[in-house]
Amino acid sequence: MLQKKICMLGSFAVGKTSLVRRYVDSIFSDNYVTTIGVKIDKKMVCAHDKELALILWDVYGEDNQQSVLPAYLRGMAAFILVVDPSRPATFDSAKNLHSLVLENLGPKPFVLVLNKSDIKSEWQINEPILTELSNLALATIETSAKTDTGVDDIFQTIASSFVQAA
Repeated sequence: MLQKKICMLGSFAVGKTSLVRRYVDSIFSDNYVTTIGVKIDKKMVCAHDKELALILWDVYGEDNQQSVLPAYLRGMAAFILVVDPSRPATFDSAKNLHSLVLENLGPKPFVLVLNKSDIKSEWQINEPILTELSNLALATIETSAKTDTGVDDIFQTIASSFVQAA
């Protein structure tokens, strides 16, 4: 059986943990608790009639005081790059994280996630960075962990890419 490490990357409070909890446990909470270090979950999925285990590494959010340690990325097969379009600075953080992956591991498949579609009226898209990252991503998916919109699509896209490549 295939087993793949997937890292959830993005700025603090973009919804990485909420997306993982919605996907793995089918729950959402409005209570915000900062991730310290990394939280690891496992989810079995089926893609193209093949079963595989996604090992989800929910890595703490990047901010002005801390950046993601390259050690967390070792062994990563793909990543999910999450932005909160209601906070334009999260696009800059996403671009920096993508560069960090390239510098340390070379090109890796990823899905770009525009989270919090339930508050889309507040979105302020950074078009140049969105276009740049979207052109490199397997897919760009609008999601809401709160309403469970697009969450399964993220992980199915990643899982399908492994099975097609195998």
